[in-house]
Amino acid sequence: MYYPLPYKTVKTRPNVIKVSGEGKISVEPEIAVVRLGVSTESLTLAQAQEENARAISNIKKAFTKAGIPENAIKTDDYSIYPQHDYVEGQQVFRNYRVDHMLLVKVIEINQAGPIVDIAVRNGANIVSGVTFEAAQNDQFYRKALSFAVLDARRKAETIAETLNVQLSKVPFSIAEINDREVIPYQKKTFAMNEASTSLHPGTLEIISRVQAEFSYVSM
Repeated sequence: MYYPLPYKTVKTRPNVIKVSGEGKISVEPEIAVVRLGVSTESLTLAQAQEENARAISNIKKAFTKAGIPENAIKTDDYSIYPQHDYVEGQQVFRNYRVDHMLLVKVIEINQAGPIVDIAVRNGANIVSGVTFEAAQNDQFYRKALSFAVLDARRKAETIAETLNVQLSKVPFSIAEINDREVIPYQKKTFAMNEASTSLHPGTLEIISRVQAEFSYVSM
C-alpha cells in the first residue's frame, strides 16, 4: 500500500530592510559628581593608614560644615600599595602607599568648584575627575530612545521609497542597543588657581540607539 510522505512547508524569510536609529537630547546638567581623595605614604602600613584616615576625616568634617549631607559622600575606592625601588636589579621595599577616594555628589552645580577647594585645603591631594549629570536622566534617555525609533523608521522609509517597495507599518523586530551615552556637548573646563577652582560644565548630550527590521513587498 502506498503511504504519501507528509507535506513539508518551506518557511521563507520575508524581504527585510535592516536599519539603525539614533536619538539625541541636549540638556543642561544639574548635578556634579566630584572624585577626590587622599594619598599617604609611610614606612609602616599602620602609619600610612592613620595619616590617611585623619585627612579623610578632616575633609568630611569640612564638607559637613559646608552643608554637604553625609549621604552625598561615599567611598569610591580604598587601596594599599607596597612601594618598591630597584637597586642593582634587586627589588627593595621603599614604603606603603594608601589611597582613599571619595565621590561627592553636589546638587547645586555651582558649588562643585568650592567643594574641590574645601577638600584641598583640608588634606585632599588627588582630584581625579568631575562629571556632570541631569537630574531626570532616565526621562531624557527615554525621549532620546523615542527619537531613535523614529530615526530608524525614517531611514527604512527612505530605502523603501528608493527601491519602490511597500514597507510594513511597524517593524517585526526592534532592539535597543544597550550602550547608553551621556557625553559633554561642550567640554568642561577645570582650572585651579590660588583663589578658587572654576568649573564650566557646558551641556550634556544624551544618546540612545536602536536596530530595527522592517519587512517589505514589491509594488
